[in-house]
Amino acid sequence: MRELETDYLVVGAGASGMAFVDSLVAATDAEVVLVDRRHRPGGHWLDAYPFVRLHQPSACYGVSSRVLGDDRIDEVGPNAGFYERATAAEICEYFHRVLEDHVASGRVQFFGMSDYRGADAGVHHFVSLLNGEQTAVRVRRRLVDATYTESEIPSRHTPAFEVDAGVRFVPPNDLVRLQEPATRYTVVGAGKTAMDTCSWLLDEGVDPGRIRWIRPRDGWTFNRACFQPLTLVGSFMQLQACWVRAAAAAESAGDFARRLEADGVLMRIDPDVEPTVFRGSTLSTGELDSLQQVENVVRLGKVLRIGTERIELEQGSIATDPAEVSVDCTAAGVRPTAPRPIFEPGRITLQYVTIGGVPWGAAIIGRVEATRDDDAEKNRLCPVVVFSGNASDLLRIARTGMSGMGARAVEADLSTWDASCRLNPAAAVTDHLDDPRVTEAFTAIGANLQAAMSNLTERLGPTATSPV
Repeated sequence: MRELETDYLVVGAGASGMAFVDSLVAATDAEVVLVDRRHRPGGHWLDAYPFVRLHQPSACYGVSSRVLGDDRIDEVGPNAGFYERATAAEICEYFHRVLEDHVASGRVQFFGMSDYRGADAGVHHFVSLLNGEQTAVRVRRRLVDATYTESEIPSRHTPAFEVDAGVRFVPPNDLVRLQEPATRYTVVGAGKTAMDTCSWLLDEGVDPGRIRWIRPRDGWTFNRACFQPLTLVGSFMQLQACWVRAAAAAESAGDFARRLEADGVLMRIDPDVEPTVFRGSTLSTGELDSLQQVENVVRLGKVLRIGTERIELEQGSIATDPAEVSVDCTAAGVRPTAPRPIFEPGRITLQYVTIGGVPWGAAIIGRVEATRDDDAEKNRLCPVVVFSGNASDLLRIARTGMSGMGARAVEADLSTWDASCRLNPAAAVTDHLDDPRVTEAFTAIGANLQAAMSNLTERLGPTATSPV
């Protein structure tokens, strides 16, 4: 059995694990052992469908120490006018290069194709999935679980309904491998994967009339125009101002969402259907217009069974045929999890601490770990933002996200670091104080922040750290 000793044992080399390690090693002299069941870093991006792109700009994704892409604004195509968004292949290659840099430092060791098996008598264990070799790791500081909020993705997902033999049933990944055309494409699912799938089929020339969308619930999506960094940072500052202003006046989660919709921050595909889902997905108005071409939307509840002649749903059934292709887009993406303290004795559990990108939050956790000693103080600075998937939780998400940002903003060192972190969409704001959208946003935030927190406390009740 191989034996190792390290400061941190990080389980999971996806976006959050990589961003945490990058932030930690930049601020400390810590040694890290990084373990993942996959053969290289990148997490779910290694198994992503080939036509997926980042939901957010590459300019604020990845790790803080290395730029992803060229910080370029696209001039043509569906993303024209917005900062470029990397493909899955580009993201995986990027994380590979990041890992090479860290391994070359001599402070990070990576063990791919390895399964973490837990701890026994204070010693952690993982085993190679290739040759069975076991490794014992003595951890001087913390185990870091970067898998707790791991994404549930289509290619590794088992549907919760029956699929009969003879049905042409595929994950989105396999659409690019079809050898024969389909009489129709039935997209099953309501989330961003389903949106991406419908958009790709339309972009590839499939007639909207040949696409059927089983969408039991609709969701709110962010308008991509509001999530732009760098020279377009005024848009992101306006989003924050609208968010705070809506939180100050909202009477319910639904009212909050509708106020943001009126401001152009949130969007819905069907203006006649009240969304009940919120997972933080992002669309452009162009993508929204394209998706609205799909008029055959089935709202009969969840699928129970797909056969060669009928698709059975909770509230009825619809006809199908053996030549139709059904596409499984029912993987949850952002999995609902029960929040737990991020910082505990001997352990860190990476979770969301921002409403923005996953890597930004993980980098924040790494920085807090590096610069603070007391776990209670660290947890105060990093309250957990829980994405349940339900739009009814929007007020709770808003309060936690704003509380965390407020707590960190008054810590001079964290505020200075965050202002320079490339993962923060607002990092360039001080370079654009002459942008009227920026100055207007700061004025609106200052005028409404206290009222927003008071209103949210009134609607939700006090938190453990709120004054009663």
